[in-house]
Amino acid sequence: MADLRNYQPRMASDARAGVAIDEGLRAYMLRVYNLMALGLAITGVAAFATAQMAVSSPAFAQVMYGSPLRWVVMLAPLGLVFYLSARIHKMSVSGAQAAFWIFAAVMGLSLSSIFLVFTGESVVRVFFITAASFGALSLWGYTTKRDLSGMGSFLFMGLIGIIIAMIVNIFLASSALQFAISVIGVLVFAGLTAYDTQQIKEMYYEGDSQLVAGRKAIMGALRLYLDFINLFMFLLQFLGNRE
Repeated sequence: MADLRNYQPRMASDARAGVAIDEGLRAYMLRVYNLMALGLAITGVAAFATAQMAVSSPAFAQVMYGSPLRWVVMLAPLGLVFYLSARIHKMSVSGAQAAFWIFAAVMGLSLSSIFLVFTGESVVRVFFITAASFGALSLWGYTTKRDLSGMGSFLFMGLIGIIIAMIVNIFLASSALQFAISVIGVLVFAGLTAYDTQQIKEMYYEGDSQLVAGRKAIMGALRLYLDFINLFMFLLQFLGNRE
């Protein structure tokens, strides 16, 4: 009887701890998704506004898309990703968030040409297809009991292969190769969406300080943001209607 009396409080304590962890994890993941969604909104607004300026001003369009500045705009997001990844452990949460917003805005500048290349209707349609696919894949990555860590190396090799193929296709300009790249890219980033979601979930630790938890949330949002953007771009390549 004494053992039973001692056991029941321990069970209640463990249950309360489990509930606290679940609530903390939900709040952490909600913060990740909110940051990602706001980053996507900033990118969309920046891309659309830049495209509209290019349509209304040929001089601006020439500077953005016909001068060496276009290479700066194209490569700047990559540089900001490396900078944020390398420096976030030394940043404040507000500083890291500001860097993420700047990155999202610059990414919008680099993606603005899609509104000039593809019809607006197809861009919107592919965006909602991407959002539905991303949501389903991320939900599966969050809820599955299967360990997805083994997919990481395979998906990374696929990503390296895509990058090499894209560089080669700059010189070949092969439509068949571009189609293959798009299909493989969709598969790779579909897998990365589920994989990254599970990894971000496992990064959560109840004992983290607000500073550490904030940095983790921002890095998690960045990973999912990149998955979404790349999934969208590869889907757009073979589902979008060109102007």
